[in-house]
Amino acid sequence: MKKHLLILGSGFSGMWAAISAARLAALQNSDELGITVLSPAPELRVRPRFYEENVSGLVAPLTDLFAELNIGYLEGGAEHIDTKTKTVLWRDKHGKTTVTDYDRLVLATGSQAKRPPIAGLAEFAFDIDQLESAQVLEKHLDALSMQPSTPARNTVVVCGGGFTGIELATELPARLRARFGENTETKVIVVERGAVAGGRYSDALREVITDASEALGVEWRLNTEIEAIDADGVTLKSGERISSSTVIWTAGVQAHPLTQQIDAERDGQARLRVNETLQVPGIPEVYATGDTAHARTDEVGNTALMTCQHAIQLGKFAGHNAAASLLNVEPYPYRQVNYVTCLDLGGWGAVYTEGWDQQVKSVRQEAKKIKIAITNELIYPPVADREIAFAAADPLAKFV
Repeated sequence: MKKHLLILGSGFSGMWAAISAARLAALQNSDELGITVLSPAPELRVRPRFYEENVSGLVAPLTDLFAELNIGYLEGGAEHIDTKTKTVLWRDKHGKTTVTDYDRLVLATGSQAKRPPIAGLAEFAFDIDQLESAQVLEKHLDALSMQPSTPARNTVVVCGGGFTGIELATELPARLRARFGENTETKVIVVERGAVAGGRYSDALREVITDASEALGVEWRLNTEIEAIDADGVTLKSGERISSSTVIWTAGVQAHPLTQQIDAERDGQARLRVNETLQVPGIPEVYATGDTAHARTDEVGNTALMTCQHAIQLGKFAGHNAAASLLNVEPYPYRQVNYVTCLDLGGWGAVYTEGWDQQVKSVRQEAKKIKIAITNELIYPPVADREIAFAAADPLAKFV
């Protein structure tokens, strides 16, 4: 009987875990390993681009790729993990529940927006956390163009000045002009509890963010938090009231709730702490990867961030190592020393940095070309060709 590797999730880490596992099985000329991916749809949703227009097109199908690599697929959502019986209960789109067993489990279910108990947040705020919610925002912006021009209609408040908040805020001026007309006075306001714009980044990167924001007319409310959100705007803890028909929440993410079902140590973002082979300590049959894993990237203390850059490589290592444990092959310790940042800054351009100290290497249109190459090509699935896919899935091959 074949050993069964079950992968929960078909995002960046889940997809690459499956391909990497299939690659190792092929290298070992083994037909003893069965690989199955369980996810709500056989597709990769290109989440890093959800701040852009036409979000419904930011999906890459995986059916042909999985078929080419003999990767099984189950369409549904995992609901319960039992690590003692090594089973997963999942529900399909018709509501039917099924229990599937595993010999090794790769948890690659990603993350979701963190929603603190702020009055009105759930009822009135938009987000771009998932494809469906990004589509809701896009439809809302389209509908605004049919309404009379008012300061509230023409003002968007972005709650949170992290990576997603910055990319969305700097993209919004162009999105609003496309709907309301070039001569309409619009406002994009970022509410950030930190003392400076881009406070998590290097001085050089923060300076670029500030320059781009000023050039695009994006305003920042610093040292400020949201008190409440309602249908007509936001009230800040400072007492300021901002009238707005569009309030968008981008402040923080946390690992998928399924991590709570694993009896193991988690970090402040609910990610499972893993060892160097990405196994959950004390539960060696379970591997965590992507946004569900708190993993060291190098020997100097850096840890993987909740980005596709890390999710892709984490997936390759997790898939390889889970398969290796079933095929009696030595695992690879996860390492990802190189780190880059490429931040889209809307009509101003972009900024590209290298290293954990974020040294700025290029800006504006030169950096924009790099950003487009990354988000439109590099992070997409490989074509449904065994040789090409397996070459890309090698955990030790250079990525960035």
